[in-house]
Amino acid sequence: MRVFRFVLVFLLATACIPFKPTTKNDLFPGAAQLPLEEAPHPKNSLEWWYFTGHLKDVSTGQTFGVEYVFFHFNPDGKQDYQMVNFAMSDPQTQQFRYDYQLGKLAAPLTATLPISLTQKKADQTWTLTGQEGRYQLRARMAAIGPNKDGQAINLSTTAAKPVLLHGGTGYEQYGPVAQAGYYSYPRLAATGTIEVAGQTHQVTGELWYDRQWNCGGVNKKNVAWDWLSLQIDQTREELMLYTVHDTKTSQHIGGGSHFGAKGENLHLAEADFQLTPLTYWTSPTSKKKYPATWHLTVPGKGYDLTVTPLIPNQELNLRLFKVLKLSYWEGMCRVTGTCHGQPVTGNAYVEITNR
Repeated sequence: MRVFRFVLVFLLATACIPFKPTTKNDLFPGAAQLPLEEAPHPKNSLEWWYFTGHLKDVSTGQTFGVEYVFFHFNPDGKQDYQMVNFAMSDPQTQQFRYDYQLGKLAAPLTATLPISLTQKKADQTWTLTGQEGRYQLRARMAAIGPNKDGQAINLSTTAAKPVLLHGGTGYEQYGPVAQAGYYSYPRLAATGTIEVAGQTHQVTGELWYDRQWNCGGVNKKNVAWDWLSLQIDQTREELMLYTVHDTKTSQHIGGGSHFGAKGENLHLAEADFQLTPLTYWTSPTSKKKYPATWHLTVPGKGYDLTVTPLIPNQELNLRLFKVLKLSYWEGMCRVTGTCHGQPVTGNAYVEITNR
């Protein structure tokens, strides 16, 4: 589960409100009810619709990474908020660009399908529409600063593999820390156009989509979070892995999912994999030290892998409500290694928060 990604944003956003954030409107039916869970959950404490992935120019073979997410949260059971994050990675030029917007919603989101989410910022309009693997993503970054030459996406997706219900039911239990709804489409075939530094590219590729809800119950600021999604080329298998670290007690929780080529869903416990940082990168902006290259083994599935960032600096530095700041690393990575001794490659996205 990617629960800690913006729980910190949720906490910071509500830090100046004199009450404890509520989860009274979060419902836990025990198993995800699809397609109903695709729709917004009214007055949810914290939920999101999250896309990451690798794209390739059909003419030149140039590769690009994209992160696009809508967050919805309701800290007091009354006022709805929405945040959009949009980031693009260009390994050819080693450029990483991002934009975001956070604000109150005029009216609460309702449980309607297909989803139709919109966020406005200046002359920009960011949208997400669709359901059950078929989505339309449209966004453009603000034409200021390093983004003045234009960064945009216009992508359509279809599901290349079935839905993955994490935890087997679409509800993932994180030890004593939390439980939250979580499912993914780990391979969305994507087509469309992107604009990078003012140049338009016709692209194809595969995105990873995470849908999560009931995430506001985790409210510890001393929790650090590492999350990885991997799409293996040769086996057509996927891995989602996370480790949660309590920086005060040094305790950690690990888990994840293995999704087989035919849709076999295997929950991974902490003992089922080993994830070790090999190198680190220190941000010149936030001064935070992040793991960079990772060594990953999943003995039960025969994997021995190295995950390497394609751009060292894929850190986002967000300023919220003018006085609050959040920094985290999320970026486009490449996978190399072996599966049962045979060479494999793949694509990955990695997220590191609260380090």
